[in-house]
Amino acid sequence: MKKDTADLLEELKSCNEFTCFYRENEEELLKKEALSLYLGRLVEKHGIKKSEAIRRSELSEVYAYQIFSGIRVPERKKLLSLAIGMALPLDEIQSLLKCTGYAPLYAKDPFDCIIIFGICKKLSVADINFILFDYEMETLG
Repeated sequence: MKKDTADLLEELKSCNEFTCFYRENEEELLKKEALSLYLGRLVEKHGIKKSEAIRRSELSEVYAYQIFSGIRVPERKKLLSLAIGMALPLDEIQSLLKCTGYAPLYAKDPFDCIIIFGICKKLSVADINFILFDYEMETLG
């Protein structure tokens, strides 16, 4: 992706014909894809062992493997747990959330703020859950 969101938005606002805009910017637009395929690409890209990521995610092993195989689509919190277990950087977690239809992490939201902090500090799911609990928020699971 070469254009940032603001540039794309300005182009969209000023275009006269959507077809031309879409054709010229198709490569810039997010593509929704099956979660299992997206996770598979991340595993391959980072050389992650699924078993290790699942253990660190603190999700049920059966449930997590169902996510990887495409049988289950997790809620946002469970997907975050899996992404943290995979030790993905913040930008890749944001892309994962967007491409699967979930809202990206938002620094002004107290829950998301803690998650972002935990990801940036490379905290475990358990450590992030402790912080969430201390601030009387729902944990990741």
